[in-house]
Amino acid sequence: MSEQPVGQGPVHITLLMGPKLARPVPAEVTEALLSAQITATAGERSGFQIAFDLTKTGIINQRLLPEGFFDPKTRIIVTVSVRGTPDVLFDGLVVRQEVGASNQPGHSTLTVTGEDLTLLMDLEERTARYPNLPPSERVLAILRRYSDYGIRPDVYAEKIAQPPHQDLRVHYQTGTDLQYVTDLARANGYTFYLEPGPNPGQSSARWGPEVRLGIRQHALNVNMDANTTVDQLTFAYDGTAREEPQARWQDPGTRQSTLLPQPPISPLRPPLGRRPTPALRRRTLSGTAKQQREQAEAELLARAAVSADVVSGSGSLDVNRHGYILQPRQLVGVRGSGRAYDGDYYVKSVTHNLRPGSFQQNFTLSREGLEARSDYVRP
Repeated sequence: MSEQPVGQGPVHITLLMGPKLARPVPAEVTEALLSAQITATAGERSGFQIAFDLTKTGIINQRLLPEGFFDPKTRIIVTVSVRGTPDVLFDGLVVRQEVGASNQPGHSTLTVTGEDLTLLMDLEERTARYPNLPPSERVLAILRRYSDYGIRPDVYAEKIAQPPHQDLRVHYQTGTDLQYVTDLARANGYTFYLEPGPNPGQSSARWGPEVRLGIRQHALNVNMDANTTVDQLTFAYDGTAREEPQARWQDPGTRQSTLLPQPPISPLRPPLGRRPTPALRRRTLSGTAKQQREQAEAELLARAAVSADVVSGSGSLDVNRHGYILQPRQLVGVRGSGRAYDGDYYVKSVTHNLRPGSFQQNFTLSREGLEARSDYVRP
């Protein structure tokens, strides 16, 4: 988490590009930057869109674009420096380029669109077998294939241990590495994503529960006169979102079917609201009867946890006014929205919008109930 306040200080963008090892781009490329939009969402692939001024006689038009400098699969790293302290916002690959030619001078543009490095894991389908390996060790084995790109595994053991039984079943992967790792995360109530940084060229691959414990970011203040830091903030409460999943398991020895007990979700989702919402829906999970009992219990826990967030918030802020860069996939407090909606939230997604002289963020928040659990919110 960045603790560097922005204040009224300058914000500088640094671009690094290259085939695998990214290097600083020529100064003319940075000067041609018109805008950058970067979106990071929990459990999903991050993406970016960057627009450049395509002056007819400029270096981009004359040399770099024809020579393949912006071709698909080119690596691009975006770093924002606030008062000299860099914060890596994105590390990914170009997947598409668009040229908008205009008759008016200064209106021709080059727009490149890309996705984070998980794209590498989604390019090739493979069949692999993982005998005697629990899910977390299978994920570690897969992530080792991408260490050349500076990807470090941040993998957690399952909340419900699933000891492998090679004599009964060998686990196979079909499809891409990303599909397999994401499916394993969902089956355990975990999330999988890449977090760029802390240094350019490094990324952390988190396969584990969402970060709902620990230090909160500086609060989002709304409707607090001079202390207001958020331009706009709205909340929604969907009482039908939460489900009570049902799962049956069949003992292979006796053939007797058992309804598995409802698990507490707090190991995966430590409560952020004082008043959690009861589940109005019941849903029966399919395919659990013939699984290992531990595997069926993990799926039951995962489904109960994922549907728990019924309160969502969305808003926007000016980074200079807020004073800090809001980071996705971490906790943040809200003040000034009233007793029901004040308190801590999980930052589900953040979209960074950068233009010369402007740094705006759009964000979404979530938690499982109304009212703050504590009277204190970190300012």
